[in-house]
Amino acid sequence: MISLFRNFFQSKIGLPIFIGFLLIVALAFAATDISGSATFGGLSGDDDIAVVGDERITANEMNGAMRNALDRARQQDPTITMPQLIAEGGLEREIDLLIDRYAIGVFARQNGLRAGDNLVNSEILQIGAFRGLTGEFDQATYQAALRQEGITDAELRQDIGAGLLAQLVLRPALASPYLPEAAARQYARLVGERREGQIALIPSLQFAPEDDPTSEELSTFYSENRSDFIVPERRTIRVASFGAEAIGEDAAPTRAQIAARYERDAQTYAARERRAISTFVVPTQQGARALVERIRAGTSLEAAAREAGFQVSSGELRDREALASATSSELAQRVFAAGDGDVVEPARSQLGWYVARVDQVERTPARTLEQARDEIAAQLEREAQVGALAELSTEIERLVDTGSSLSEVAERFDLETRVVPGVTADGRLFRTPGQSIDPELRPILATAFQMDESEPQLAEIVPGQQFLVFDVSDITESAAPPIAEVRDEVVLAWRLARGSENAQAVANRILAEVRSGTDLATAVREENAELTQIEDIDLSRRQLLANPQQRVPAPLALFFSMAQGSTKLLEDNNELGWYVVDLDRIVAEPVEEGAEIVEQTQEQLAPALIAEYNAQLTRAIREQVGIERNPEAIEALRRTLAGES
Repeated sequence: MISLFRNFFQSKIGLPIFIGFLLIVALAFAATDISGSATFGGLSGDDDIAVVGDERITANEMNGAMRNALDRARQQDPTITMPQLIAEGGLEREIDLLIDRYAIGVFARQNGLRAGDNLVNSEILQIGAFRGLTGEFDQATYQAALRQEGITDAELRQDIGAGLLAQLVLRPALASPYLPEAAARQYARLVGERREGQIALIPSLQFAPEDDPTSEELSTFYSENRSDFIVPERRTIRVASFGAEAIGEDAAPTRAQIAARYERDAQTYAARERRAISTFVVPTQQGARALVERIRAGTSLEAAAREAGFQVSSGELRDREALASATSSELAQRVFAAGDGDVVEPARSQLGWYVARVDQVERTPARTLEQARDEIAAQLEREAQVGALAELSTEIERLVDTGSSLSEVAERFDLETRVVPGVTADGRLFRTPGQSIDPELRPILATAFQMDESEPQLAEIVPGQQFLVFDVSDITESAAPPIAEVRDEVVLAWRLARGSENAQAVANRILAEVRSGTDLATAVREENAELTQIEDIDLSRRQLLANPQQRVPAPLALFFSMAQGSTKLLEDNNELGWYVVDLDRIVAEPVEEGAEIVEQTQEQLAPALIAEYNAQLTRAIREQVGIERNPEAIEALRRTLAGES
């Protein structure tokens, strides 16, 4: 929630993994409501989720942390729901993060570490979001930023204090990760290794039941797997757009108005001259004069500057005032008195003397009122249109702010209303594959999913040109639909699940045969002659990682993490089947001491080593301060957040 305030950590902690740890842990805590008490499905907000040392983590805090985690997850997937986040292990992750945060704070205080008010104040003063127009800390800006983020001064100070304690505890352990050379050589050796073996797929569909499930079987399966069928929140967006067409025909500007504008902007239509120059600065007037004479004698300005050790700067076309501002009044005067291609007399600068050549001269003749009439008329018409649109949008905004409905606004100003039903938070149209909202509605999408029904708002899509007034209706919360609406999908999922169970049994029998000495191809063929998806693997790790943009398939990832001569099972992530992965042989050449690849490996593995040090230290801190979880309270909170109670 307060990622806005986190830039100050970057200058203090140079380790990316440490920054990530602090941000996630702090974010998990910052949004929690520590002042009130709520009830969650029979669980009081003051009930303990866990006790860390002598400090309590309440249901209120955990509830706030989960709401914040959902907001973060929606930055990646706008349609994700709380039940889906929990099904993916989100509650366990956030509990662990909050426990780690508390444990580090308790450990720090037990060892005499403190984050006093002065230290916290100094950090607040460094946060750019709290600075006013003068660049200094501004109390009003500070309070406004806190209100915008929905946190209090005390919560921010507590969060910053926790972050500072985490720095003091963790930074020394993570500052200098070093992988010993012997270990680095072993890892470097893995880069060049080649592996040989086989991978067989036992497809779930091949063993899926052909008959439909009974109503009881299907109902039980659906109840046990409801989270797999949750559909996203949908809203109907109603919108009326207006632009220049909504204000009708503008009256043409009068001759008097055009004349007045011509007189006001007389400088714009007066004769104008601009010049571009190339120049360099010489420390002394005598040296500058000598170079000017040499250039006038035939040497190019660029060659003369280069041979004398100076660098030429070429500028854009400028009028006299702009050139004087960029260089000096004396140089501008001489440049505008010279001809195209001339080298002017040296002119003084703050650092020496200018040597300059006129590269280009652009002269624009003055324009009479008649010559400028059409241009001025078009400009006045555009200004009138923008003004009329501004007045119209102000009036519409006043109406919606005072309670007028979208229909009333559309009727009053003769605006056409469009209705877009079934819009999801990522802009797709529900149950309409490949279809999404029009691009002009994208800017209002996030707002539309934060609005209440029938409370229209005004949005400026193209500044001064295009506006939208919109509202939402028919809000359908994210949930698993009645089984009748998704029966075909549920039946297919049931078949895959049962097929996966049968395929697993087949894969286990094949695994047992291979481990008893039968080669994989023979074991598969003897189990079922129709199983033909077997692939011989002869691959080096370099080949596997040749394309860093391409994700390594899970069976190959397992293949390259197994011991030689081993055979393992792997379930496909989408229940498409089971893989039997058999590794026959590993060929790897030794890496010599002092080889360049050893140092490269040490550098590449440093972030992983930091993460490992961090995990080990945090586990040790947990054990020392003591952690006591409340499984009943955690389960009650899980059920409440998942909408099960």
